[in-house]
Amino acid sequence: MTRLLEGLLTALNLADTGARTNEDIFTGPSQWMPTGRVFGGQVLAQSLIASMRTLPEERVIHSMHAYFLRPGDVNQPITFSVDRIHDGRSFSTRRVQAYQYGNPILSLIASFQLEDEGLEHQLEMPAGVPDPESLPTAAEVIGDMEHPVARSWATERAFDIRHVESPIYFSVEGEHVAHQAVWMKTVDRMPDDRNLHRAALAYASDYSLLESIFRRHGLPWATPGLKAASLDHAMWWHRFGRVDEWMLYVQESPTAMGGRGLSLGRIYSRDGLLLASVAQEGMVRVPRGANG
Repeated sequence: MTRLLEGLLTALNLADTGARTNEDIFTGPSQWMPTGRVFGGQVLAQSLIASMRTLPEERVIHSMHAYFLRPGDVNQPITFSVDRIHDGRSFSTRRVQAYQYGNPILSLIASFQLEDEGLEHQLEMPAGVPDPESLPTAAEVIGDMEHPVARSWATERAFDIRHVESPIYFSVEGEHVAHQAVWMKTVDRMPDDRNLHRAALAYASDYSLLESIFRRHGLPWATPGLKAASLDHAMWWHRFGRVDEWMLYVQESPTAMGGRGLSLGRIYSRDGLLLASVAQEGMVRVPRGANG
């Protein structure tokens, strides 16, 4: 197993520090990031693991809604408080607060269900998408640039992410459209723990989702003074899929205004199963004159 995947699994291996009145407490480490701020996908996935620890395996997560409240500090562990809000015959609900320095950095509510049968349909995966093997890796695109954020994207992520359209790290090529797609999977094989795969999918869902906003306005990540941060994140799990196999993440932004942009995503298995849907609103602040 590669060092990068070991880092992800270590972050998701929370310590159970015991139950208090009406809550369960867990702690987890923070992964290093060059910005000094905790990656949002990490704290989402850790919060889900904390909530999953309070439920039997047959209750499977189907949705979550989270708000990012404060930037997290990568130099400090995170405490997760789980409130067992409801346990019904078919559904369970958990509220998770993630804390550092005694202050909440994320608040999340997740819902779980006993797996059941019912009506079934899905939007089809887009046709004609190039195979991931035909696309360059982030390391191949970024090359030997020594900027710490660029090096992190190129060599420090537990997921291999390949843009179907050209990436927007340094420039926006082609038409300025409000949609894109990326292939993604972990850099090595994951354990056969289905909850780990579900949590890791939430982790990866925070990658690149806001890029459909930037692409629409011709803004690469390297735009001087560009500031972006996730405000909230919602996700719905539809079908199980392994995150160590290629998945297509289709992304689009229906609107941006008021210093905020909304992005929507659909995650498909390589053979076309719709695994999950995602929605995220982000703060996007652009220097005057930079907006394309």
